[in-house]
Amino acid sequence: MNRRIALFVAGCALLLAAAHARAAGQGAKTLALGFVSEKPAAEVEAHLKDFIGYVASKLNVEGKVVTAKTPSQLANAIETKKVDFYMDSPYPTYLVNRNGAAVLLLRRWKNGKAEYRSIVFTKKDGAVKKLDDLKGKLMAFEDPGSTSAYFLPKVYLMKKGLTLTEKPAPDSRVAPKEIGYIFTYSTAKTIDMVLTGKVTGAAFSDDDFAKADDQAKAQITKLAETGAFPRNLVSVRKDLEPALTKKLKDALLGMANDAEGRKVLANTDATDKFDPLPGGEEAMRRQLVELFRPRGKN
Repeated sequence: MNRRIALFVAGCALLLAAAHARAAGQGAKTLALGFVSEKPAAEVEAHLKDFIGYVASKLNVEGKVVTAKTPSQLANAIETKKVDFYMDSPYPTYLVNRNGAAVLLLRRWKNGKAEYRSIVFTKKDGAVKKLDDLKGKLMAFEDPGSTSAYFLPKVYLMKKGLTLTEKPAPDSRVAPKEIGYIFTYSTAKTIDMVLTGKVTGAAFSDDDFAKADDQAKAQITKLAETGAFPRNLVSVRKDLEPALTKKLKDALLGMANDAEGRKVLANTDATDKFDPLPGGEEAMRRQLVELFRPRGKN
């Protein structure tokens, strides 16, 4: 009888050990940071290794980086639970979050600033003196994926009643009542095209203006300046466990108060800190929708 009991106990112990091993394997928590970049995955992962390692350690989980070439790929990774949170500028954030798989969590400060503005400018002493003078002419934006160097100024101009139409080349015909625009993919080229008269006006961020050399600044003049908008945002998978979401939020908010955290932030694209969303998640979400929702073909 004792032998049977011993065998029974031993069998139970083996079953419990096996169950524990399975639970340990299945229940091992991993926090996945998503990042949109066309750079090689290994390069992105190396760049963000310290950041995700620090954050994951605060949550007592393993950390990893998941790269995506486009916002739509990142959105799919979030929907399939391969990504738990991500950081990006406002426009890509809107694209990823618009179907509801992820929600806004925090604002991210970079280079000492929480927000930026867009500046519409032209050549000083040129023919354009006010925004209406841009009608029938061509202007330059930097990048179709840029918030500050495309969407903010474009929407600003549209709200002023102006019609904007993308053109395939600098020599394209522009109708008298519209503003044609092209993309330069370079801040330096944007400024150069204005100064050389290849375009009549252009737009970029106040950061770009601050970084321009004094000679260039002396030759351009501001036509308008948009309101401020967050530089960068953090979003989290909507169905991530609430307790884990809270821990993630607390860890990010606390980084700037910790010596190691500040060092990691500084080495992560000159991040300064994270702070609560101005007005809350719903108010910020409405701002993104208002700014980026499709507006006809303009």
